[in-house]
Amino acid sequence: MTIASPSLALQNAMREIMAEMDRQFDALLPIPDDARGNLYRAMRHAAIGGGKRLRPLLVFATARLFGVDRQAAARVATAIECIHVYSLVHDDLPAMDNDDMRRGKPTVHKVFDEATAILAGDCLHALAFEVLADERTHPDPFVRSELIQCLAHASGPAGMAGGQMMDLEAERASFDLPTVTRLQAMKTGALIACSVEAGAILGRVVPEGRTGLKGYARDIGLAFQIADDLLDVEGDENKVGKALRKDGTAGKETFVSLLGVDRAREQARMLVDQAIAHLHNYGAEADLLRDLARFTLERDR
Repeated sequence: MTIASPSLALQNAMREIMAEMDRQFDALLPIPDDARGNLYRAMRHAAIGGGKRLRPLLVFATARLFGVDRQAAARVATAIECIHVYSLVHDDLPAMDNDDMRRGKPTVHKVFDEATAILAGDCLHALAFEVLADERTHPDPFVRSELIQCLAHASGPAGMAGGQMMDLEAERASFDLPTVTRLQAMKTGALIACSVEAGAILGRVVPEGRTGLKGYARDIGLAFQIADDLLDVEGDENKVGKALRKDGTAGKETFVSLLGVDRAREQARMLVDQAIAHLHNYGAEADLLRDLARFTLERDR
């Protein structure tokens, strides 16, 4: 599979957002001089360094469309990344996916222990909503409330956690394509959609004005997952930074197992084209979102 490089603008944005997220987590998670030290070390191990930071980048790119204050966008991006990181910590546990490596380094329960990993995930979950509820995120309590509702819905039983439950059931059942699509729209797509919508919420865009952005988020969420399934079959573990080919071993149906490699890649390309088409009302200010959609298919990790 030929891998293209992201555009120069996207490369620069990725570097900026990666550095910004590390700064945010470093400031939020100073290690206390008491018995909680290892809890904070575990949270820092999970949250700082590595990862694509796709969700924070989507928050920044969407917020930029509406002239949102960069610090407000950074805090919202950090909250959403807290939820994403907590989900990875818990997914890696022996009771779930039982992974030893994540983002190119040992998983939290391997470095510390299972109990600490569970608590670290719990605390990152709580931290997300603490950040969103803070006046420093946005002075308007109605904006903060809508951000909290959006993230809670995306991360709960109707979103990410519900999708993860379906994923566990997939080891014991044979899912068809509509069911796999629904699973991934919840497990992966819901938090991606929230990242895009959060930028619009910060920009005080009314719900009926978010239709195009929601369509964009839905399509890149599915394209992202298809690309993940392709990487699981064709990728390099050293680049991806985690174990691959586990879905096939577990007997789970994926987009690739149901469609085949060529049809899956074609479907992902179609979704990316649709996502970009949803941005037709925006000009050059949405180019970063367009670049992100294209890079969904081109990444190697």
